[in-house]
Amino acid sequence: MIDEKMLPDASTTILEEQVGLSLTEVSRACAVHAEMIVELVNEGVLVPDGREPHRWRFTGVHLRRASVALRLQRDLGINLAGAALALELLDEVDALRAQLRAMGALRD
Repeated sequence: MIDEKMLPDASTTILEEQVGLSLTEVSRACAVHAEMIVELVNEGVLVPDGREPHRWRFTGVHLRRASVALRLQRDLGINLAGAALALELLDEVDALRAQLRAMGALRD
């Protein structure tokens, strides 16, 4: 089970759907080199808009995913492929919870 410590801290500003963060801005926000963000894109953890790294644009959702993947890697020693799988599973859990809420079977 993923500990809440794995999620970005409260000081992180999430811009959820707003597009426009550059590779440099995301790497700065995550306190990693741009090469690490490129690795996250290559692994499929992040799928930015744009074809070339200097044209990539990220959203707040991307920023959150990058932060979680990097924490999984740093704190638990999970490789990037494992972090990608963990994020995929977390997305599925969120979708299932949303379905249960919609059916009235789950309360917040």
